[in-house]
Amino acid sequence: MIDLHCHILPGVDDGARDLDDSLAMARQAAGDGIGLVCATPHIRHDHDVVIGELAERVAALNHELSAQGIPVEVARGGEVAEAALDGLTPGELMAVSLGGAGRWVLLEPAPGRLSDGLLARVESLRRRGVGAVIAHPERHWGEDLPERLEALVARGALMQITAAALENTASEPALIELAERGLVHLVASDSHSSHFGRPMTVSGALRRLEGASRVGSHLDWISRQAPEAIVRGLDVEPPFGTAA
Repeated sequence: MIDLHCHILPGVDDGARDLDDSLAMARQAAGDGIGLVCATPHIRHDHDVVIGELAERVAALNHELSAQGIPVEVARGGEVAEAALDGLTPGELMAVSLGGAGRWVLLEPAPGRLSDGLLARVESLRRRGVGAVIAHPERHWGEDLPERLEALVARGALMQITAAALENTASEPALIELAERGLVHLVASDSHSSHFGRPMTVSGALRRLEGASRVGSHLDWISRQAPEAIVRGLDVEPPFGTAA
């Protein structure tokens, strides 16, 4: 499986505290069957992430993972805040794209309900040949959330749900309903540390989706095929549409 959203790079943002924490996260991922993860540090005003250093930091972590015999590979990426997107140069956008391939960007919506501004930025990316993976849309709940997500999907965006939210008994029913509408394309851990918060696992959440009629037979696509295409910079076409 592939985890497209995690904060595994040590000492960069509010993710892994140090190398030991990063290694512990990777061991947890390996135990869950995750073989590839995208390191997606926050690209936004309240985190001083130096984009030009990310490739070297990813390479250093991969070297240590190999030396420790941990069967997990880390790929480049970033979690780009909606408000930070317009300030990135083409080179910076490439550097924080998922897999470093320049085709897909993990886009973090602004706080609150999803806005027309997010839709405009997704459309702007599309005109540049870049697709948007919308990070944790379940955090932006409102009466019009399904309609907002449908509008984003119509513009080529993909929806990434957080695994822990699907395993939460309070939020699971609403997320299953989104899945039934064809509005769940990817599941990621959004893990920040081995010491606290969300675990670096996705398998439990995928099991929750097994009973969703629209996506239940497409879990391999959700967990492996689509993420693999994203990190390789390929087009992605969901095998299920949105509800009419």
